[in-house]
Amino acid sequence: MFYILFFILGSVMGSFFHVVATRMSNDECIIAPSSHCHTCDHKLKWYELIPIVSYIIQGGKCRKCGSYLPLSYLVIEIVTGVLYAVCYHEYGLSPKLIISVIFISILIIVIVSDIEYMIILDEVLVFGSVITIIFYLILYGLDVTVYHVLDAALAFVAMYALKLLGDFIFKKESLGGGDIKLMFFFGLVIGLPLSVITIFVATFIAFPIALFVLFSRRDNMIPFGPFLSMAAILILISGINTDDIVNIIANK
Repeated sequence: MFYILFFILGSVMGSFFHVVATRMSNDECIIAPSSHCHTCDHKLKWYELIPIVSYIIQGGKCRKCGSYLPLSYLVIEIVTGVLYAVCYHEYGLSPKLIISVIFISILIIVIVSDIEYMIILDEVLVFGSVITIIFYLILYGLDVTVYHVLDAALAFVAMYALKLLGDFIFKKESLGGGDIKLMFFFGLVIGLPLSVITIFVATFIAFPIALFVLFSRRDNMIPFGPFLSMAAILILISGINTDDIVNIIANK
């Protein structure tokens, strides 16, 4: 029952996160106007807004004009639902579940905005960081909160140092400001060591895609934020920690 409830909650929130990413990236209000077709401006009824179900029943099209709706809506709804359920499976009804759900929610918005608009919204990262710190204070107290904030600051500095090195080597901007700020949020939740590891995991995920894009089109700009976010989510839901990594390396 809880798996189903978290999947439903995640799919509903995933639909909302897609709207947030799209509207904020275009400097639009996330509350008004109500959801509508971007082709014919048809205002969607409640039964057209049921996550996953409405998209499938309507065949991915607007009921009024027949124009295709972005497949990304369906993908994000399913993925967010699955991730929420996985978080419940991994952490149960615990304080860690709350932090994990916040983490995934913010990163879903980051993935959508960076893929579709090549932007990582500062407002989203600030909100995510502030709300996470507040929950740390409530759930764990001041000492634990300070420890996590320190990890976040060090992760930010580490990523900024990597950017300076990359700029020097490639003689151009190697990382965007959003990627650097994203590391602060990573450090806040998964800690400094695992935040650094996300860079290597993200590079591994991005490499084949980067090769495909490089040889398939002239525009070879690829946002790194989505790959960093995917890597961080994988590390979070895997439940791996620094001790596990040290043991793996030591055994090899």
